Amino acid sequence: MGVQPIWLTGDRFGYRTSVRGKSQFILVDPARASRIPCSPETDRCGGALDPREVARLQAEASRTFGPRTESVSPDGKRAAFIRNYNLWARDVATARETQLTTDGQKDFGYATDNAGWVKSDRPVLVWSPDSRKIATFQQDERRVGEMYLVNTKVGHPELQAWKYPLPGDSVIAMIQRVVIDVDTPRVVRFQMPPDPHRSTLCDHVICRGSEWADVQWYSDGSHIAFVSTSRDHKHEVFRVADVANGSVRDVFREDVATQYESGNGMVNWRALPASNEVIWFSERDDWGQLYLYDLTTGQLKSKITSGEGNVAQLRRVDEKSRTLWFVGNAKERGRDPYFRQFYKIGMDGKGLTLLTPENADHEITLAPSGQYFLDAYSTPEVPPVTVVRDLNGKSIVTLETADIAGLRAIRWKPPMPITVKARDGKTDLYGLMYVPTNLDRTRKYPIVNHVYPGPQTGSVGGRSFSPARGDAQALAELGFIVVEIDGMGTPWRSKSFHDAYFGRMGDNTLPDQVAGMRELARRYPWIDLNRAGIYGHSGGGFAAADAMFRYPDFFKVGISEAGNHDQREYEDDWGERYQGLLVRTTDSSDNYAPEANQLLAKNLKGKLLLAHGTMDDNVPPYNTLLVVNELIRANKDFDLILLPNRAHGFGNEPYMVRRRWDYFVRNLLGAEPPKEYEIKPAGRPRVP
Repeated sequence: MGVQPIWLTGDRFGYRTSVRGKSQFILVDPARASRIPCSPETDRCGGALDPREVARLQAEASRTFGPRTESVSPDGKRAAFIRNYNLWARDVATARETQLTTDGQKDFGYATDNAGWVKSDRPVLVWSPDSRKIATFQQDERRVGEMYLVNTKVGHPELQAWKYPLPGDSVIAMIQRVVIDVDTPRVVRFQMPPDPHRSTLCDHVICRGSEWADVQWYSDGSHIAFVSTSRDHKHEVFRVADVANGSVRDVFREDVATQYESGNGMVNWRALPASNEVIWFSERDDWGQLYLYDLTTGQLKSKITSGEGNVAQLRRVDEKSRTLWFVGNAKERGRDPYFRQFYKIGMDGKGLTLLTPENADHEITLAPSGQYFLDAYSTPEVPPVTVVRDLNGKSIVTLETADIAGLRAIRWKPPMPITVKARDGKTDLYGLMYVPTNLDRTRKYPIVNHVYPGPQTGSVGGRSFSPARGDAQALAELGFIVVEIDGMGTPWRSKSFHDAYFGRMGDNTLPDQVAGMRELARRYPWIDLNRAGIYGHSGGGFAAADAMFRYPDFFKVGISEAGNHDQREYEDDWGERYQGLLVRTTDSSDNYAPEANQLLAKNLKGKLLLAHGTMDDNVPPYNTLLVVNELIRANKDFDLILLPNRAHGFGNEPYMVRRRWDYFVRNLLGAEPPKEYEIKPAGRPRVP
C-alpha cells in the first residue's frame, strides 16, 4: 500500500507522501473527515499532536527494519529472546535479564525458528494479552537429517550445516508445546504428544511476519486454542489447552482428501470463548467458507458464508453485534476473480454486504480500533486511489490519487489483462500479456512464458497496480510477447481448481500454459508460436525445465533458475503437502520419481540455460546438479551458470537479468545482443 499509516490516538493517523519531490506529512482524522498537510516537527501540526505523538512519529521515521531477534510483550515492558537454545526475557526499562527455560540444548531448543528452507534467530512465540505468559514450544530436531553447503573463497572453504528434513525422512522436526509463566518463571508442558512442525496455512509455523500461526490466547489468559496439523496436511484437530496444568481437550477435527488450507495469507479460524463458539474455515463445498462450531461439544452450529467465491482473510470479528468483516474474492460476477474485495456479514449468515464497490483489487488496512479501514484500490492498468471508509463502506475522505504522469512521460506501457481457456477447453484462466511499446502488427513476435506454477501462488502474483512487474515489460521491449497465466493448480479459485494437479507436481500447470499460448496465437496473428520460450525462478525454474522436457517440440528455449527439480531434494513440508507422503513402489522407486525433472532430461531438444546459487539454503543447488548429471549422461548440450555464494534470490541481479535477455535474444529472436551490456539502476517516478 502506498499510504503507510502511523496510528495515533482516537483513530487518527499520519503518513508521509511526496509532493513535487519533497516529503510531506499528512494528518488524517476520520471522525472529522479531515486530511491536513502539516509539520509535526515545527508546530505539532498546529497543536493537534501532543509531544508523545510527535516523538512516536519521529521514532517511526527513524526506525530501521533489520532482522528481529526479540519478541516484545503487548505492554512493551518485556522482550523475549533466545540464548544458548533457551528462552530469556529482558526488562525493557532496566535491561535486567531472566532465564525462562534451562533444559534447552542443541537441536532441542525453545522457540526455534527453523523450517529447513528458512531459518532465523528470532523466537517463535505468542505473548498472553496481559504480558505475563508466553506460549511457545521446544523443537526436537535431534535426529533430523542435515543439509550442507560450502562457500567459495581462497583457502579452506566454510561448511554450513543445518537441520533440513526431506520428504520420506523417518524423522522430521517435532514441536512440544509449552506455556511459560514469565514472573515465576515456570514451564507448563502440554499433556499431549509432540506435533509435526506444520501449520494450517503455509510450509512453516510462521506464516505472516513473526506471528506463530494457529495459536490464540483466551482474553483472560486462562486457555489457549490451537490447531494440530498432520504431517501430510490432511488432518486438522482443533484443541484447547488449560495453561494452569497443560491439560488438552480435543474439540473437533477436519479431514480432507488432498490438503487443508485455512485461508490465503491469513489463518481464518477464531475461538470465541465469551459465546462458547469457534469460527472455522473450510473448503468442503469447493469454496473457502466460514462455519460456526460449538466450543464445548465441537458440533457444527451453522454455515456463515455460502455460494461461489472465497473468504480469503477474516479481518475483524465483532462479538457484540455478531458481525464479521472479511477480504473475499471471486464472489462478484463479471469481475476478475482475483480482485480482492471487502465484505461484512452477520454470524447468522445474513446481510452479506460488499463494502468496496469499485471494480478493482482492494488492499485493506484496518484501524486498530476496527472502526475504519484504509482502502487502496487499483488494477494492473489503473493506478491506486486510497480512501478511508467506515465499517459500512461509506467513503469518508480520499487520501491519495496516484499521479503517473512521470511514467507516461517515459512512454510507460501497462500490461494487458488476458483471459484464455484452460486445458479442458472450458475453465477460464486469467493472466497478463506484455507487448512492445511500438508493436508492429504486421510482424511476427516470439512468445515467452514467465511461469510460476504454485501451488501456493501463481505466475501473475497480485492484481494491484505496479509500475513494473519484474523485467517482463523490459523483455517485451526487446522484441517479444511475454505472458503470465495463472493455471489450474494455483490458489484464489475453487478448491477443485487449486487441487487440479495434487499428487502430480510435474504437471506444473504446463497443459494450461500451452493451451493458453495457442489460443493467444490464434487471437493475435503477430504471435509466432513456432518461437516459444519459457522462464521461471524457484518453482518457476522447476516448471521451465519441466516444460523443455515434457513439451520439447513446443518450447524452443528455456531458462530455469534455482529450480526445485526433484521434491525429494527439497524441504519436507512442501512435497508432503502437495505431492503427498512418499510411498515406495514395487519397482524400487516411489511416487515422487515420475515428477522429477532429471528423469526426463533425455527429452531435451531446444536450448536450455540452468542457473543456481551455490549457497542457496532454500532450494539447495543439488536440485540443479541432479538435472545437469542426467543431461550429461544423455549427451545433451545445455548452458549452466553457477553463481558463487549466492542464495536463493539472485534472479533480479543485473548480471542474471542481462544473461536472461541475451539468451532469449540470441536463441529465440535470432539476433546478436550487445556484448556484456551493463544494466545500471535508474530512478523511477514515485507512485504514492
